[in-house]
Amino acid sequence: MSNKNYIFVMTNKIDSNLNLITMKLLSGKTALITGSSRGIGAATAKLFAEHGANVVVNYANNETSARSVIAEIEQAGGKAFAVKADVSKESEIKNLVAETKKHFGSIDILVLNASFSFPTMPFVQYQWEDFERKLISEIKSAFCCCKEVVPLMQKKKEGCIIAVSSGLSRTPGIGYIAHSTAKSGLDAFVRSLALELGSSGIRVNAVAPGLTETDAIAHMPDQIKQIMAEHTPLKRIAQAEDIAGVILMMASDQTKYITGAYIPVSGGNHML
Repeated sequence: MSNKNYIFVMTNKIDSNLNLITMKLLSGKTALITGSSRGIGAATAKLFAEHGANVVVNYANNETSARSVIAEIEQAGGKAFAVKADVSKESEIKNLVAETKKHFGSIDILVLNASFSFPTMPFVQYQWEDFERKLISEIKSAFCCCKEVVPLMQKKKEGCIIAVSSGLSRTPGIGYIAHSTAKSGLDAFVRSLALELGSSGIRVNAVAPGLTETDAIAHMPDQIKQIMAEHTPLKRIAQAEDIAGVILMMASDQTKYITGAYIPVSGGNHML
């Protein structure tokens, strides 16, 4: 091979590698991420924007945090805007979707990430009202968000819905009965939607984080976190970015033949 041909071949390989490195997985798509002013939702919003998506940052109360996420995205050259909505309320979900359509035209990706608080205590101490509140909020939010977004995806004959579940939906923990039950219901909802919507080109999957370093475990003593990390094959607790990376891949065309799946992101604690 002549030096000229060698240089040509190597240049093409370098260009190909650079294209892979700089490839934006969600270019031109619009993503609505519920509960995305902090934690896993915020990390997902920033990563989606980095990969070319127009992002809607949804928040219920913390406008300051939502504005901070938007600022980071815009400073990095991305596109995003924030909408306040309590996604346990149907009327506010309708407004959230309407504002998204008004701003970006449609919705290609829906990430069901909003979390709902619950008491952590043994079953014998639980009150039905607290148990019911968690279950109804979790399932109603997913149901109503999908009711508003699915018709938009059906018109386009494509779409992607990702629900943020929990490892506790498969492996319960003491005191987490409401959370485990709600997330188990969400998993079943995902499988049912995947079956019904597949013919419309809509994929529906669940991503299930293990213990993740967010506000939800801020109260947990460092010693306990260390013990739990030591019992994890990867020897650490997840960061929000770890979960966001998996959500990104499930939203991209790189996983376009996966639907109805439950993807554990637990550092190896839950092996399927």
